[in-house]
Amino acid sequence: MRLTAIALMMAVLVAIAVGFGLVAQPAAAEVNMEKLLSPAQLNETAPAKFQVKFDTSKGEFIIEVTRSWAPNGADRFYNLVKNGYYDNCRFFRVVANFMAQFGVSGNPKLNAAWANANIKDDPVKQSNLRGSITYAMAGPNTRTTQLFINYRDENAQLDKSGFAPFGKVTKGMSVVDAIYSGYGDMPSQGGTGPDPTKIHYEGNTYLEKNFPKLDYIKTATIVTEAAK
Repeated sequence: MRLTAIALMMAVLVAIAVGFGLVAQPAAAEVNMEKLLSPAQLNETAPAKFQVKFDTSKGEFIIEVTRSWAPNGADRFYNLVKNGYYDNCRFFRVVANFMAQFGVSGNPKLNAAWANANIKDDPVKQSNLRGSITYAMAGPNTRTTQLFINYRDENAQLDKSGFAPFGKVTKGMSVVDAIYSGYGDMPSQGGTGPDPTKIHYEGNTYLEKNFPKLDYIKTATIVTEAAK
């Protein structure tokens, strides 16, 4: 009887501690480094529709992906999120009234692994309107891991250059709007923001030292899936 009473008391104390945030909650799924270091392993076909929750330093937002909009892009995004690639990534290029870009890993080893893991272009079926998410690229068939969220409808001008949206923000666009933009554009675009080449080789060490105000993704998690 005494042991039962002690066990009951301990359970109550744990419950109180959890309620006050004194006991750590179960951690999110760990980043799958084995797969992330071997891009060829990440080849699952994405569901027809799915949602991804981004928990960031500014709050949470939800992106809904429609695979038919851009199948190659949707599949790559699904695999990267599922295996934790975007966790702890910084929003390194944020230009007010233009876009918020992310997707260069804070881990230089991952950047090296994905540098040449290009996917083929998708036809542009949707427009780069406010809230849509699209891959950054440097020419035909150069998409890898970098993404941007459009801040304005006027970005529809990007459609003719082959930028194919594969999803859109359905909740929390105010959080996306609030992502820190004080550093401006990249040096190659005449700005004073982070240099993507340095991020590639030095990762978050470079960003934390030189651009400490950057907002970042804590975790990106698939929260709903439709049947394939």
